[in-house]
Amino acid sequence: MPIVKPQKYKLPFWQFNGHLQTILPSIQRKIEGVSYDRERIELEDGDFFDFDWLRNGNQRLVIVLHGLEGGVDRHYCKGIAKLFSENQWDVLGWNCRSCSGEINRLPRFYHHGDIKDVEVVLSRIEKYNYKEIAFVGFSMGGAISLNTLGTPSLKLDNVIGAVAVSTPIDLKTCSDELEKRSKRFYNQKFNKKLSAKVMAKTKVMDGIDDHLIQDGKIKSLRDFDRYYTAPLHGFKSADDFYYQASPQRKINNIQKPVLLLNALNDPFLTKESYPFDLAKESKYLYLEAPKKGGHVGFCRDKEYYTYSEQRSLEFLNNCSAF
Repeated sequence: MPIVKPQKYKLPFWQFNGHLQTILPSIQRKIEGVSYDRERIELEDGDFFDFDWLRNGNQRLVIVLHGLEGGVDRHYCKGIAKLFSENQWDVLGWNCRSCSGEINRLPRFYHHGDIKDVEVVLSRIEKYNYKEIAFVGFSMGGAISLNTLGTPSLKLDNVIGAVAVSTPIDLKTCSDELEKRSKRFYNQKFNKKLSAKVMAKTKVMDGIDDHLIQDGKIKSLRDFDRYYTAPLHGFKSADDFYYQASPQRKINNIQKPVLLLNALNDPFLTKESYPFDLAKESKYLYLEAPKKGGHVGFCRDKEYYTYSEQRSLEFLNNCSAF
């Protein structure tokens, strides 16, 4: 233990497989009534973060981390933000570099193991004196959350726990999965969005070259990681990036309660992202693996909030002293 038995929930009948449970919420789901207050954070390296806040004077803060090529304007981030804000939490939506609607100022972007940027985020919110801080991360954001809590050198005294939803634990095997012909739709979507950002950057800054994209040589997300993600962020290769940034390397170091919520029919994930044996031996890692939910889906029939949003609130409320 702790293996968590999933609660029963009914999905909309038209979401009858993992692909539809992944794609349709992204297209159809709308979250109303979330009006963020944006704060631009200037960084010492000349770049910036955009923080999107919902603040009501609470003593607890949840930091929401989006997925690859997402942003905190995505439905899953706004759903979490709204639910937590309604339940005595302040909310910080952290947009990774280039993900807030404006290209960042440096050649580098962001990645699954970007712990140094998390350190900056934590240092910039110290002035607000929150008694308790928690993370909710989706996909890549879940990986960042797990890597953060698994880094012993970080100052996490007031961090009470985290929830990681639809999170890849071993990046290489998940990259292999997205290389399959049946997953081409997802692969090309990520590659297209990332490549477009590289091309936009080449028009306004030095230090980044888009000729491989222009020549049609970047055909997949793995190609992008090989020629852009890895060299721009100091990794030797795509495989080195996958190894260094995988939560699999750090999950044993976690000393705070963490819920890993990964649906068994998630089209992005492989068996390595369901660490049942590790969870059975851990005091801190709670693994919940519902049969259905897709990737960052988890919609419930006739319910406003998703299963992952409700479970995140329940789990972190149980970690909280308030």
